[in-house]
Amino acid sequence: MFIAQELRKKNIAEYLLYMWQVEDTIRAFGCSLSRIKREYVERFDYSDEQKEDEVDWFGNLIRMMNEEGCREQGHLQINKVTMQTLIELHQQLLSSPKFPFYNTAYYKVLPFIVELRNRGANKEENEIETCFNSLYGVMMLRLQKKEITPNTQHAVKEISTFIGMLSDYYKKDKEESIF
Repeated sequence: MFIAQELRKKNIAEYLLYMWQVEDTIRAFGCSLSRIKREYVERFDYSDEQKEDEVDWFGNLIRMMNEEGCREQGHLQINKVTMQTLIELHQQLLSSPKFPFYNTAYYKVLPFIVELRNRGANKEENEIETCFNSLYGVMMLRLQKKEITPNTQHAVKEISTFIGMLSDYYKKDKEESIF
């Protein structure tokens, strides 16, 4: 909860990737709040009150996952809404002549997006979702200490830069409307 709150303020892209990881963490513990408390939250260097808050937060996420039918796979509605907000911002940035650097960055990563979509199962997926899925996939590979090809590393570096730019515009737009 504390990490999520901080990331949401600083970097919406990192926040969303973190929340996807939290969803997977909950699944890894069988959606069991007692296991998450005992085997996960207890390992953090938090005060007892902070640990209680963290457990409550996980409990709410588990409840939402159960209610929304994403115990096994998929994303919580709160994360889907965040993704949709980023997709809409992406579309606004592309259609505005005020953001030529964003357009340039987009066309630089577009070949990677097309290649990823052609390899993936969901060819109808939005381009921003494709970017996030590739970033998350590589993050999981790194956590598993699996090899990442130089081509994939290059693509992810470019996608990361592009999504970082989108995230910066998101933050700027929240602070003062950029349109």
